[in-house]
Amino acid sequence: MTPFISSFLSYLFLLLGVLISVAFMILFERKVLGYIQLRKGPNKVGLSGILQSFSDAIKLFIKEQFFPSKLNFLMFLLSPILSLFVILMLWMVIPCFFNEVNIIYSGLFFFCCTSFGVYCLIGSGWSSNSNYSLIGAIRGVAQTISYEVSMALFFLSIIFLINCYSFTYFFISQMSIWFLYIFFPVFICWFVSMLAETNRTPFDFAEGESELVSGFNVEYGSGGFALLFLSEYASIIFMSFLVSLMFFSSSSIFIFLLLGTFFCFFFIWVRGCYPRYRYDKLMYLAWKTYLPCSLFIMSFYIILNIFIFNFF
Repeated sequence: MTPFISSFLSYLFLLLGVLISVAFMILFERKVLGYIQLRKGPNKVGLSGILQSFSDAIKLFIKEQFFPSKLNFLMFLLSPILSLFVILMLWMVIPCFFNEVNIIYSGLFFFCCTSFGVYCLIGSGWSSNSNYSLIGAIRGVAQTISYEVSMALFFLSIIFLINCYSFTYFFISQMSIWFLYIFFPVFICWFVSMLAETNRTPFDFAEGESELVSGFNVEYGSGGFALLFLSEYASIIFMSFLVSLMFFSSSSIFIFLLLGTFFCFFFIWVRGCYPRYRYDKLMYLAWKTYLPCSLFIMSFYIILNIFIFNFF
């Protein structure tokens, strides 16, 4: 078997696992929120609620798709597809024992894909020609852009110390000690930025409470909504395993997978326990707190890198 076919098949199996894991992630969220909020529905229907996510997917895909009268048809159809495609492309950078795709500059590839996701978000909100969906898209884009600046600087803080953009090198660099102990302030800031990047509580400002709509995807139904839903939860799973890779990598693949699952639970835990943040406070946190903090931390690790390589 040629290396190209082998890499392609390994990536296909990885994508199949991601799509199945999204269904179980939704079931996991329903069960955890059901226990947190004392709601028994998702935990009792059918065989302990196991078939609930699959029945929802079938229901969404067989429903009739309605189109607004004044929409941009091509952009309306392509935005959910591109949104899911970008997230599935991101999974190539996660180094696993069953994934033979290895990218040398995987850190740069990660930020290119997450930045492109902003265009999918604004496209899905603008294309339906609805004021409510456009307002939700603008809120989501402003939030995502605000946090991506700080996320890039936090990521560069780690890169300047290990001198490599490849995520595979994160495994090698943490054989002796987890990066959590070296980059603890970066870990705290990165996890909060990760919640904002995925539009999750308490930073889910794409949804509008005053308009009683779900934000940029308010005009979507059937398969389009299902694709946006899949991309959101695939992004949550990816970010959970990415933070496990960046700060908790070791020689044990079991610990890596266990911590990735724990951070998936942490996303749901935060949703069940915290109310939505106020929008002006989010902007204040992003531009007046995290941006200066990220610049200071990056400068500190640059100086530390120079000191280590020049004096040791």
